[in-house]
Amino acid sequence: MFYVERDGEGKIVALHKTPAASATEQKSAMDEEVVAFLNEAGAWGEALAFSDAATVRVIEDLVDLLVRKNLINFTELPEQAQQRIKARQSLREKIASTDLLVHDII
Repeated sequence: MFYVERDGEGKIVALHKTPAASATEQKSAMDEEVVAFLNEAGAWGEALAFSDAATVRVIEDLVDLLVRKNLINFTELPEQAQQRIKARQSLREKIASTDLLVHDII
């Protein structure tokens, strides 16, 4: 999801990860207006990165849920997947333990 900033004519001029004074309206990355803006701006790489990061977090949460419900064992995952999930969890814990504000996609 993006927060949309519009000009006086209602045309999208910027997309933000977080709400701003000038960007409070939320739109999906697949919204027609957002897609058109990204095509004009040539910013598909950035949109894909936002989407990838959010998807990774969803997958991590899904794995955690399946493990907690004993539907899978964490050790059944491929070794590389276990290492990556553990590394990201550790990083999020370190960041959360500081006074920094942690964005949801980390």
